[in-house]
Amino acid sequence: MDFGEALRNLKSNKKVARKGWNGKGMWIEYCKGKDHSFSIIEPFLLIKNVKNSFNTWVPSISDLMAEDWEVVE
Repeated sequence: MDFGEALRNLKSNKKVARKGWNGKGMWIEYCKGKDHSFSIIEPFLLIKNVKNSFNTWVPSISDLMAEDWEVVE
């Protein structure tokens, strides 16, 4: 699937990954915004990386143009 379809799946609470990624077990998740007493956290994308840790994620041009996205469990 392309990134547009991947994004729709992310917003439906599904996790997605690219078949072309070298790292095993990596995936992207959509995190909804949230109000806190000190600020508002806007929605963001989260990546689980090969170190089994998490970070915010911004797609590259290659990721945006790729058509090898898939829903993962």
